[in-house]
Amino acid sequence: MKVAIVGASGHVGTALLHALRDEERVEEIIGIARRLPDATREPYSAARWERVDIAVPVGGAAGERRVVDRLAEAIAGADVVVHLAWLIQPNRNRELLRRTNVDGTRRVVEAMLLAGVPRLVCASSVGAYSGVYDDERRDETWPTAGIRSSHYSADKADQERVLDDAQSRGLSVARVRPALVFDGYAGAQIARLFLGALVPPRLLRPGLLPLLPLPAGLRMQVVHGDDVADAYRRVIVSGADGAFNVATEPLLDADAIAAIVGRGRHVAVPPAALRPLLHVAWRAHMVAADPGWLDMAMRVPVMDTSRIRDELGWSPRHDAAETLREVLEAIAAGRGTPSAPMRARRRWPDDQLPPGDVPADRSDATATVADGHRVPVDIEREILGLYLSDHLTGATAGVARLRRMSKAFADTDMAPQLAQLTEEIAAERAFLRELIPSLELRRRPYRQAVAWLAERVGRLKTNGRVTGSPMTPVLELELMRSAVVGKLGGWETLAELAPDLGLPADSFRALADRARAQAATLEQLHARVVPGAFRRTR
Repeated sequence: MKVAIVGASGHVGTALLHALRDEERVEEIIGIARRLPDATREPYSAARWERVDIAVPVGGAAGERRVVDRLAEAIAGADVVVHLAWLIQPNRNRELLRRTNVDGTRRVVEAMLLAGVPRLVCASSVGAYSGVYDDERRDETWPTAGIRSSHYSADKADQERVLDDAQSRGLSVARVRPALVFDGYAGAQIARLFLGALVPPRLLRPGLLPLLPLPAGLRMQVVHGDDVADAYRRVIVSGADGAFNVATEPLLDADAIAAIVGRGRHVAVPPAALRPLLHVAWRAHMVAADPGWLDMAMRVPVMDTSRIRDELGWSPRHDAAETLREVLEAIAAGRGTPSAPMRARRRWPDDQLPPGDVPADRSDATATVADGHRVPVDIEREILGLYLSDHLTGATAGVARLRRMSKAFADTDMAPQLAQLTEEIAAERAFLRELIPSLELRRRPYRQAVAWLAERVGRLKTNGRVTGSPMTPVLELELMRSAVVGKLGGWETLAELAPDLGLPADSFRALADRARAQAATLEQLHARVVPGAFRRTR
């Protein structure tokens, strides 16, 4: 059996590589990730690695096809795809999370259909389920409408709809819905995702806190990473489909949590009082978790795990209290693995920043290749951000100029070409607007505002008429051609940097080819208007 794992360098992916490494029915593992781990180290040496970013923004249908084609190439020949890739941070960039979690799943499905891979095993979650107000156990038939105030839950619910569609198109789909997944590998990663830099991780060392404030009514299910990996292994090799709840006993209530985290004493805080405090702390970058996580924690159902136990013989080796204690010790110690998202903490608080909160200067001696999150530290993040922002500014001015020209020349034979240029450059501007935050760089909107204002001033100078002088269209076309040539250099630069950024170089080469075609069109239009501007009419 040949298994392709999308998101194999992450938390559950790391555990699954351990579980599949000695599985005799698995002959080959393909690891797919945006940032490749150290493949010389265990467990990552068990896989052959392919670098693909399923969240990459694209400049239109052709770019989307290139991403799907690349993923289809990576999974070609697989018997089953295990889709684990998911983003929790940066939770201030909702667009990026959505593109990764929901659109990324759709891309996986499209790639499987293209490559002819028949089976999908997908990481769903307890968070996909509709919310409840009781502790009654629910099986896999409970509705998956999610809890919409939680971005994680909303995306998991919407992912379920993508999986429904995949089934209707002929794929065999298994959905693994685990509880919170904890283990000693993930200490540093969990601290970055949920605590942020201002919460000292040592405070969570088991038995340290004398009094623990907890939301009133809190209860939670957990599962050890090794146990959830064993659940995935059983689903993979058995060929099972459908949904499987995965959680470990016992259910942890506030008393049990306080006994593990602290010294057994806790104070119940009404969630309605806690939520605004969490919101303020999140907005102030004091904690990484947003209030949606509290909403989900208070309303997810308690899962019935009978199906996977009865049908696949799954039985966890770690109980819930042991699992929670292990992850708390790992958080305090900052443990991790040789993978970018799972890397161990090197120094607190600098290396406990959540993705999206990375400082511009990562030149300190403790920096690693992964510290820059989506931009590696050997690339100057601030310079790259300024560079892309300047190109976005140019695109903003270009779109405004072309729209003005298209309106002025709407009754001429240049209208179709100007309209096409306007449409193309507007799409490129939208692409840049997605790309910059996708790389966790600042967009610098004030620069685009200046470009917009400059265009407004330009309109005033000609009383809003591009054709105010015979020479005006000549100058306008020359300015646009110069801007397009400058843009061409930008796409060529990004094509060169693409491998380091985990982006598809082919997409930027295609955009560069389009820029050359746009420049040629502007030259043709320029040649057309020059005679009328400078020759006397008889």
